[in-house]
Amino acid sequence: MIDPPTSSAKPLPLTSRMPSSYFGAVLLVALLALAALAVALWQMQSARHEIDGLRQELAKRLSDVDAQTKAGRIAGDQLREATREASVKLGVLESKLAESQSQQIALEALYQDLSRSRDEWAYAEIEQTLLIASQQLQLAGNVKAALIALQATDMRLQAMNRPQLAALRKAVVQDIAKLKAAPLMDTAGLSARIDTLLAAVDKLPLAAETRPVADSAVAPVADASTGTAARFWREVWADLKQLVRVQRIDRADVPLLTPAQTFFLRENLKLRLLTARMALLTRDQATFRSDLKTAREWLARYFDARDKSVASAVTAIASLQSADINIELPDMAATLEALRVTSQTRARGKQ
Repeated sequence: MIDPPTSSAKPLPLTSRMPSSYFGAVLLVALLALAALAVALWQMQSARHEIDGLRQELAKRLSDVDAQTKAGRIAGDQLREATREASVKLGVLESKLAESQSQQIALEALYQDLSRSRDEWAYAEIEQTLLIASQQLQLAGNVKAALIALQATDMRLQAMNRPQLAALRKAVVQDIAKLKAAPLMDTAGLSARIDTLLAAVDKLPLAAETRPVADSAVAPVADASTGTAARFWREVWADLKQLVRVQRIDRADVPLLTPAQTFFLRENLKLRLLTARMALLTRDQATFRSDLKTAREWLARYFDARDKSVASAVTAIASLQSADINIELPDMAATLEALRVTSQTRARGKQ
């Protein structure tokens, strides 16, 4: 290894070797470095203040966010609670709605059943009314009652307004016109007059029971001076005269009847009148007039014709005899046939 050459010359002093401009440059660099350091320190301080402000702002915002989060959490809890309550209420409403719908269905079914039942009841009443009207017309000849029943049936059918009952209503209207055109016989009035005669039979006086008119002369007043014996015999004589009466009978054929015969006479007379009433209801002209003729003859023979009640009964029977009860009445064949067809149609519809 070769050692570096050594110099024997002495080093020059530093001051003598560095120029003055070098020191100025070093000083300038030092000043610039201090200025940069000062700027850096100022920036660091400013940044620290900004960071502190930001930290405080961030803390404030975090606090606000935390408060908002808590409020949101509370609001969420309230919302969940409200949602739960709304769900419960919604479930209750849905159950009530389902119950209401089931009740509505049940009510509709019940209404339909009631509607069908009401129609059934109305039709049953119409059928019963028509059958009774037909019986009244055929058995009793009561045209007025049959006409009233048919008119009531027509009003009922009009109110029901069912197309399937149109044929029945048409037949009812036709029979109403026929009954209005038929001759009117007052069967009820004639029957009431016979009932009046029946009620009066027990009160009619018999011819054999007629008594003479009592003497209206005033009995002589006994003289006070007359003796007691004379007054006694006069009173006895008056009583004896009451025991025996002499009466003139203009009719020689007046029968004398015992109480039993009198009872059976009145009962047989009632029976004749009842038979006449039955003949009236069945429109049996011959039997009606025959029974009334017999009743009139019995009144003239056995009862006192001079009595007003007997004379009135004879006149009433004569008036009844002149009544014409053998009237050809119309029937309700069209209505009954339409009723039968309608009943069959309804029966098939139920099957």
